[in-house]
Amino acid sequence: MPELPEVETVTNSVKKHLLKNKLNKITIKWPKVLDNFNIDDFRKIILGKSISNVFRRGKYILIDFNSCLLAVHLRMTGKLYVSNQIDESNKHISAYFNLNNKFLVFEDTRKFGRIYLYKDLSILNSKLGIEPLSKEFTYNWFNDCLSKKHRQIKPFLLDQTYLVGMGNIYTDEALWAAKIHPLSKCDEIKKINLKQLHKAIVKVLSDSIKLGGTTIRDYTYDYSYVGNYALNLNAYGQNDKPCRRCGSKIIKLKVAQRGTYICPNCQTL
Repeated sequence: MPELPEVETVTNSVKKHLLKNKLNKITIKWPKVLDNFNIDDFRKIILGKSISNVFRRGKYILIDFNSCLLAVHLRMTGKLYVSNQIDESNKHISAYFNLNNKFLVFEDTRKFGRIYLYKDLSILNSKLGIEPLSKEFTYNWFNDCLSKKHRQIKPFLLDQTYLVGMGNIYTDEALWAAKIHPLSKCDEIKKINLKQLHKAIVKVLSDSIKLGGTTIRDYTYDYSYVGNYALNLNAYGQNDKPCRRCGSKIIKLKVAQRGTYICPNCQTL
């Protein structure tokens, strides 16, 4: 599933095409792609309105019309891109929008991705936590939050109601960088490791954005570009490879029902 860096990259890739443009028409290829509205709602509420902004909140790509928002969630295999033409034979296209002379395409192989219509950000903000690359994500907030939680650290980091955008890849990477076992209890992590984790979260996300995110299987942006952060992965997907820090073999566990990669020597309970 695309995580914060991938969603940020896709957001920026479509933004340059959408600002001050209009969505003149919508064509639905997969009926379930529209979650809480229909084509008639689109015609009444969005048609003919100029796009004032395109930005990210958590793992949502938000297209802002001032009076309303379209929110796109890519889920597992979703792709959002601008194209000069439409391949009508492409069975993976869930929906597309007509721009003035191009198309905004939502393609999704597994069909889990959804498009939502909201009046404003209030609904999303009520269920989404702090942005890890914002000024709100301070060490003091992080320390205070974790000190009150007697749960495993990996499920906490994956919980979008506390901290948004973190998924399997960057959680494993940040925990490896901070030498924290993913099963460690939040309120039992040493302060020195907690400070390292706070810094690592910001660093791995920022570094990945600079490289266009991580492409493992499906993720692309700007139609066909792939992310290059996979070359920098220290833990995720590195099963049986030597740890870049100590040389021990990276092993794979299951934590929070997710495949999880750790160095058994650096990350101990």
